[in-house]
Amino acid sequence: MMITVLVHGLLLACSLHASAATDIGTCYGMMGDNLPSPTQIVALYKQNNIARMRLYNPVPSLSAALQGSGIQVMVGLPNEDIQSIASSQDNANSWIQNNLLAYPGVNWKYIAVGNEIRPNNGESGLSQYVLPAMENIQSAVKQFGLSQQIKVSTAWEMGVLANTYPPSQGQFDPSIGDYIGPIVQFLVNIGSPLLLNCYPYFAYTSNTQSIDISYALFTSPGVVVQDGPYGYQNLFCAMLDSVYAALDKAGASGVPIVVSETGWPTDGGVATSIGNAQTYNNNLIEKVNQGTPRKPGQSIETYIFDMVDEDSKSPEYEKHWGLFTDDGTMKYQVNFN
Repeated sequence: MMITVLVHGLLLACSLHASAATDIGTCYGMMGDNLPSPTQIVALYKQNNIARMRLYNPVPSLSAALQGSGIQVMVGLPNEDIQSIASSQDNANSWIQNNLLAYPGVNWKYIAVGNEIRPNNGESGLSQYVLPAMENIQSAVKQFGLSQQIKVSTAWEMGVLANTYPPSQGQFDPSIGDYIGPIVQFLVNIGSPLLLNCYPYFAYTSNTQSIDISYALFTSPGVVVQDGPYGYQNLFCAMLDSVYAALDKAGASGVPIVVSETGWPTDGGVATSIGNAQTYNNNLIEKVNQGTPRKPGQSIETYIFDMVDEDSKSPEYEKHWGLFTDDGTMKYQVNFN
């Protein structure tokens, strides 16, 4: 009975707040020493008309503060918990009960099962558990009657691709095809999007000799890359369309992409400045409503990284992605309207 009541409340929260959402949210990373309180963070989102939040793991005090806020939430099942969830349906059921159903007034939207896991990077030991964990979480979501409101996925970065240029030649890395293929097919089967951490900043700083910064900042005056019928004036859309091309080649042309992270740091590295970050993020907000050359007119749900500076991270530039300092002061003007 309690589960039935909680599920009903959760469904009501989703339906009440769906119309208030916009396509832009922010990630709220919490690796900092002096972060605002949960109630202050929720107030900061509301005051700035930020309708979506990405959390990297469940935080009970923040979940409590989010109740009734209307903010749509992507919550992460952290990498360190994936093996446990993959090993047991009961564990998956308990995770949903403890972290989502316990907060029926929160507008849960996505569960990101793992972040940037693939067989050929530093999280390679977890790759075998990602799909089983996704399957168990999806079964739990379905069991509790939430599958129409909460979508289950995983967050990848551009490293899952073997080729990104030109965008039409985008292709998933065949050397990890046994990992990628079944997950993509699972997304097709359950009607979930692919979550993509997409950073033109890193693409630019890794190849400054070949990429003009205007292409990375959405300020190119004209087409920079002509790829058949598609002309690209910015790197973000080119990167995104390379993943769409890879999905097409994988038989998953109907899988949408949600950009689960993107942004530009203000200090500590190559081309880091308040001006560049402000230019990137404001232009991003404008462009995502327009779609990409490959998917024109299809608005791109996007989460800017990061809401608040995280001073416990390293190297230095990792501390400076926030739109706000840790005392809640906006570092530069961003228009979320």
